[in-house]
Amino acid sequence: MAFKVGLLGLGTVGVGTVEILQNPAQRHPLLQDVVIHKVGVRSLDKSRSITVPTDSLTTDLESIVTDPDIDIVVEVIGGLEPARSLMLKAIEHGKHVVTANKAAIARFGDEIFTAAAEAGVYVLLEAAVGGGIPVIEPLKQSLCANRLNTVIGIINGTTNYILTRMQLEGGDFADILADAQTLGYAEADPTADIDGLDAADKIAILAALSFGGRIKLPDVHCEGIRHVSAVEIAYAEKLGFVIKLLAIARRASETTDQLEVRVHPTLVPKSHPLASVNDVYNAILIEGDPIGQVMFFGRGAGAGPTASAVVSDILNIAALLTIGHGEAKQVDGKPLLDPLLACSHQHYCAIAPMADLVTRFYARFLTKDYPGVIGKLGTCFGDHDVSLESVVQAGMRDGFAEIVVVTHDVREGNFRTALEEIQALPTIATVASVLRVL
Repeated sequence: MAFKVGLLGLGTVGVGTVEILQNPAQRHPLLQDVVIHKVGVRSLDKSRSITVPTDSLTTDLESIVTDPDIDIVVEVIGGLEPARSLMLKAIEHGKHVVTANKAAIARFGDEIFTAAAEAGVYVLLEAAVGGGIPVIEPLKQSLCANRLNTVIGIINGTTNYILTRMQLEGGDFADILADAQTLGYAEADPTADIDGLDAADKIAILAALSFGGRIKLPDVHCEGIRHVSAVEIAYAEKLGFVIKLLAIARRASETTDQLEVRVHPTLVPKSHPLASVNDVYNAILIEGDPIGQVMFFGRGAGAGPTASAVVSDILNIAALLTIGHGEAKQVDGKPLLDPLLACSHQHYCAIAPMADLVTRFYARFLTKDYPGVIGKLGTCFGDHDVSLESVVQAGMRDGFAEIVVVTHDVREGNFRTALEEIQALPTIATVASVLRVL
């Protein structure tokens, strides 16, 4: 029995996918039944690193998603459009969909998954988060017996590479970003990575799967790493931390159904499992009851790792088709899909406001070198129930005294109000940096 695949896109991930499908030896035997039927490309004349039968190439992408002979449409063109429209058209024509497109899923997942449920087809997205790291399917299946409480991840390789080099070399952000672009670790326009947008897309997907509800992307608090300087990296080191761009989704408390979903640079204790995840590697730490902590680690991008995840989804669908579950059964006139593979939840998760977040903070102040400055800082913080774990006057910088503060767990709204008062003090030159602490 042959399963025909229509591939949308022959870029880095598309090429990696073709390479695996064309070389099934010593892989799962079901792979031998998967056939590349059509491949959608921008240009027929472009030279390619792999050999694809010429008669399978087409620039008419819509002809792929409407082809009655194709069982599975694989979308690896990226971006929002035409990816969204092509996936919806494929679903409309009864095709199962495999995608690596975190941006389209994070923004249009409600529309795509609703359409898939109505059509009785699967949309699988293992490659959308973490590259080759298997985390989507474990969240759907292996961990589904647990009450999940927290998902914390380093899920953007570009920012992790930059921060790792800043930590090891003491270099400046702009210089290392330029190097990352030269080496191909950062895009020519790195905005999505360094401003945290890519990580926000991914944590929205992980949160939806972990907590059984849809996430509105605008509700995800998002900060990038542009403001992380070599000074902060050095102080973090002295205090026993490293700085990572973390994507976090967790239950706000045991007494509410609200979630925290956020992306921001964070001081991570060196003893924490995520502190040693460096360079372009990704890791996702999941905490639940009764399993405790589980961490998934590996390459978060690249042709091979991402294609591995794409092909695993293709095989999942081929397995369902093999045993006759590819055509959804009807129950009360509605298609019935495997509830452990389909994303069938309909409601939206309630997201707690950032002002209610309880966390630790790191703050660095430049102040006029007058007696009593530290006392005034302490008084302002104390007036707003902000408890200080440590206060260090580190020396002089640019003619000002430099004071570094780390708090105990405090409510973010209280901390921000205290900062506003502190900024108004005549002895405070500037609040040079504020970062959260894990």
